[in-house]
Amino acid sequence: MLEVLRRRLGAKVSTRDADLDLHSRDENYPVVRRPAAVVYAEHVDDVLQTLAWSAEYGVAVIPFGAGSSAEGHVVPLGGEVSLNLSRMNRVVSIQPPDFLAVVQPGLTRMGLNRAVRDHGLFFPVDPGADASLGGMAATNASGTTTVRYGGMRQNVAALQVALADGRLVALGRGVRKTSSGYDLKDLLIGSAGTLGVITELTVALHPTPSHVHTQRVFFSAVPDAVDAAYAIMGSALPVARLELVDALSMRAINRYLDRRYPEQPALFVELHASSAAAMAPEAAEIDEIVREHGARSVSAARDETDRQALWEARHQLYPAIRALYPHRTYLITDTAVPLAAVSEMVAYTGEQAARLRLDVVIAGHVADGNVHSIAALTEHDRERADEYSDALVERALALGGTSTGEHGIGLSKRKYLRAEHGEATDLMIAIKHLFDPRGLLNPGKVVGG
Repeated sequence: MLEVLRRRLGAKVSTRDADLDLHSRDENYPVVRRPAAVVYAEHVDDVLQTLAWSAEYGVAVIPFGAGSSAEGHVVPLGGEVSLNLSRMNRVVSIQPPDFLAVVQPGLTRMGLNRAVRDHGLFFPVDPGADASLGGMAATNASGTTTVRYGGMRQNVAALQVALADGRLVALGRGVRKTSSGYDLKDLLIGSAGTLGVITELTVALHPTPSHVHTQRVFFSAVPDAVDAAYAIMGSALPVARLELVDALSMRAINRYLDRRYPEQPALFVELHASSAAAMAPEAAEIDEIVREHGARSVSAARDETDRQALWEARHQLYPAIRALYPHRTYLITDTAVPLAAVSEMVAYTGEQAARLRLDVVIAGHVADGNVHSIAALTEHDRERADEYSDALVERALALGGTSTGEHGIGLSKRKYLRAEHGEATDLMIAIKHLFDPRGLLNPGKVVGG
């Protein structure tokens, strides 16, 4: 079978050990399993030929971008071919008057931002990793800027998608709004490659903010920081980022990046404004709010270099934790709850870590209710880590939240799907069968099967 694929695609098909190993894992899922082969697609025709071969021989295909997902989205169950789209990385067009760009799925978010910055525009979705835009759409990625700009679902206007039956379909339109038909574009966003393979995206661009104000705010205790964040969100200020990191996170960041930050719970806050005149009173209001909630120190980024260093500290948290706890495995998990329940969810996360005697750091996009934690696990912690993850999801659902705010379901969180969605899970299974009746697109992910 693979020889047939090789005859059709030549050197784009690889069974080299290094390539198989690269496509055997993601950033978090504990199982490592090689695919049968890797196809490096360079054109949409390569995708269509791979899917035609898949249908002909009944071999499943896993779309693969940068491999930075966290819930087993790209990990094979056994025997699949990994379809790597990273070579399809062109900017097809930039349309500044419409604030849009058309891109191939392998282009990364940083690559897009380099391409559009001379137009005074930027693409805002920032999950930390320099992920591929196709992968970000497939997992409905979000991140530090979601509170102001939204995640991928809010920033993708249209998709071109290759379906399991060989059709190439256009979903969505390059317009600000539409009420035409069922919203199949948004159905594909977050589907983790289980319904189709994204081959092109039309994404939203935004004007680069002319004035940015960034602050580091340190507190004695996590609850004070969370309460301050909630007050900031109720203030109607133009918050673009609002991130929580706990004391252990700051300790890890200091060691990893050789910083001298106070090793206390902190909020990283960023405002985007249209003028310096507007920014000054807004920054002063932030200062007043956090001090009313017990801030021990407040400092503003002095310049762009200092601002970039602050966000580097937040984005480098995972490697910092790996450096603080070397030679361990790591459980990265996220839940999201209504804003009024964030304080309770953060407190409960800490209580469960203490109860189960796990080394855990707590961080999160507290402005949109997304609570993250990373557990650094010894070889004796696996069973307790599963109990920890189960407890967090159960509490998040009880608070009216979700089992995953941005990481997605993948393999890891399939078991929670019915508890969260009830009978709607059956509709999801029916949709999967409609798009992919033979189960050849990323099998076992999201709804299983």
